[in-house]
Amino acid sequence: MRVGVGGGGCRGADTSSGETTYARDLVPSAGPGELVLADRNFATQALIQAINATGAQLLIRTKNSRVLPVLHRLDEGSYLSRLGPVQVRVIDCEITVATDQGHSRTGYRLVTTLLDARRYPAAGLVELYHQRWEIETAYLQLKSTLLGGRVLRSRKPEGLIQELYALLVTYQALRLAMADATGARSGLDPDRDGFTVALNAARDELIKAAGVITGTVVDLLGTIGRQVLAQLLPDRRVRTRARVVKRALSKYNAKGIVDRASYRATISIEVLWAGPLTVRQNP
Repeated sequence: MRVGVGGGGCRGADTSSGETTYARDLVPSAGPGELVLADRNFATQALIQAINATGAQLLIRTKNSRVLPVLHRLDEGSYLSRLGPVQVRVIDCEITVATDQGHSRTGYRLVTTLLDARRYPAAGLVELYHQRWEIETAYLQLKSTLLGGRVLRSRKPEGLIQELYALLVTYQALRLAMADATGARSGLDPDRDGFTVALNAARDELIKAAGVITGTVVDLLGTIGRQVLAQLLPDRRVRTRARVVKRALSKYNAKGIVDRASYRATISIEVLWAGPLTVRQNP
């Protein structure tokens, strides 16, 4: 199964619409063979039903207080339930992050259309959901690495759209080359590939005008892949911090003091057992 982040149509600027509204525009980009990860803000019945209708699977966090009927308990602790017409599997878990500064414990509730508990164990899905924050890395690479901290140049909507698509196409092409490179080496975590390494390798090829002169062999994918594998990053550190605004727009720090220190951490996951069986009777 491929974990996919699809692109979709873009509406005109509308400050009255939020991210849950724009998310519906992306739904048609999903399809069979993809798994959609989303935060609890997107766990609406209408959006879940729309994603499910595309044939894509989903793994979405919901509020811990959300009442979901227990229709059938599974051996590993999760249970089957329904969100409207969509049959889902509910995973209640407790995640503990331990460092030398102490430990913190948080409860999570996930719903998924991956109903086979043997093929998709609950603990594995919780670990997979933790990877959802990687999209923030993608935003950083688009804004800071590709753009170099610069703003978009165009002053017209048409030009801005053109620039945005150029950035997205470039980013996706580099990511495909990086994924092919790390996927060719068994047991290598894709998190260890370096986006800056791939970008610099691609720029070098463009500067050399590879493929422009007649008879020149184009080996862009191979060149990027070899550079990525030759300059692998160290293993990714465990993420222990919640996503917060680290620099307020005003001189007053509304979020309080942000601890920027790094700690060695371990994460443990405990899948909680379902509550009493809920029996529904049709009138």
